[in-house]
Amino acid sequence: MSRVVVVGGGVGGLAVAARLAAGGHDVSLFERSDTVGGKLGRYRRDTPAGSFAFDTGPSLLTLPQVFADLFTDTGAKLDEHLDLQPVDPIVRHTFADGTILDSCADPADFAARIGERFGAGAAADWRRLWRRAARVWDASWRDVLRSEVDSARSLAPLAWRLGDLAAIGPGQTLRGLGRRTLRDPRLRMLLDRYATYTGADPRRAPAALVAIPYAELTFGGWYLRGGLGTLADALLSHCLDLGVVVQTGTRVTGIDAAGGRVHGVRVAGSARPVPADVVVANVDALTVYRDLLPTPARLAGLADRSLAGFVLLLGVRDEPGGSGALAHHNVFFPADYDAEFDAVFGDPGRGRPARPAADPTVFVTVADDPLVRPPGHQAWFVLVNAARHGRTLAGLDWRRPGLADAYADRILDVLAARGVDVRDRLVFREVRTPADLAETTATPGGAIYGTAGGLLRPANRAPVHGLFLVGGSTHPGGGLPMVTLSAQIVAAQVGRA
Repeated sequence: MSRVVVVGGGVGGLAVAARLAAGGHDVSLFERSDTVGGKLGRYRRDTPAGSFAFDTGPSLLTLPQVFADLFTDTGAKLDEHLDLQPVDPIVRHTFADGTILDSCADPADFAARIGERFGAGAAADWRRLWRRAARVWDASWRDVLRSEVDSARSLAPLAWRLGDLAAIGPGQTLRGLGRRTLRDPRLRMLLDRYATYTGADPRRAPAALVAIPYAELTFGGWYLRGGLGTLADALLSHCLDLGVVVQTGTRVTGIDAAGGRVHGVRVAGSARPVPADVVVANVDALTVYRDLLPTPARLAGLADRSLAGFVLLLGVRDEPGGSGALAHHNVFFPADYDAEFDAVFGDPGRGRPARPAADPTVFVTVADDPLVRPPGHQAWFVLVNAARHGRTLAGLDWRRPGLADAYADRILDVLAARGVDVRDRLVFREVRTPADLAETTATPGGAIYGTAGGLLRPANRAPVHGLFLVGGSTHPGGGLPMVTLSAQIVAAQVGRA
């Protein structure tokens, strides 16, 4: 069996390490931070009122069967490691006109809710969209998400299923699909939001992303008691049980690949390279090809237009007389969604720089979990779409003095204008910008879902024998289930190598 080095201890790196160790390989994992988890970050704040705990990355777990398969395939059981709690509603959507729509994991029930809020015609539109989304999901699950995809030619089998191809709509955008299918602008806005799950602008994102809401609203959304960061703890514990050697606080500075094949990695502070037959990189593809394995020809197209996020972590005192109308996950939409995307992405071709959105969509997560907040208080995770960190027209220098605090004030004002005013109930606030994510996770620009956005991402198998890529910037994409599926694909590739 092979000597394997995994570079990066995010969920993808931990998952592939577990699979390879269970397959008999000698696996070592190096993580530059002091803790594993990558973008599945955590923050704890102690106050006189008690301790607050936050997930600083993903706040919703979907497709739990993917994680069940991971543990089963590596000799364990999901429920022995994770305490999954269903989230209902999955998301509470509040629109600019004050209408509230709760999503749920029952397609018929959700369509009925749409009918109650927006009318029978809107419900009929949604059911029609849902039939198309089901076909896209089935084709994606069968042919794409669990399979090796290294180019557009890998998707050729889809062309033999003309019905699937029509549903996927090559060349069509998610925005275009919404306009053709959904008459109610609020439903179109709801559909647009799912493009941001991949870091994309819905006006440019492929229509095939309609599979994302289908997966979420069919298989449900889940919370992990104690926070989603417990997933990293569970994976670490499982990796150690399987014999993986995990070294945190260890930065890999390069991959040795003389003669077109992997020989090992170089580690900061060590004069001798660490030998390896296989290297799996759980870092952004741009970082791999630019910094760890300088390959200029592979860089084209990787610095894509991908979203970052601006985050507030708020310790909040309970509202007198009740907790208000917030669900676990809440989305507060603006009146003008396009203005938000115009601001966040800018238009470099026309010399228009990216900037903070003045009236953004605001995502608020409030877990009803006594493990993450003291009695009489709530721990709020607040997220808005943001331009990536950088000093170009497509980025924004989030280190500019005063910018982060001023924008945090603006977000609290926006929430207040939308009926959720916590400014006089704050115990503390912690601000996290795209620059912070870039620094802590080595993600270029702080792009949440990796710099290589879009439907086709860099292949899991690199153009160097013995080198593989896993994680959100590579196939099949970002998000906890997708990076876990990328680990499954890579483990199978290593087994065949």
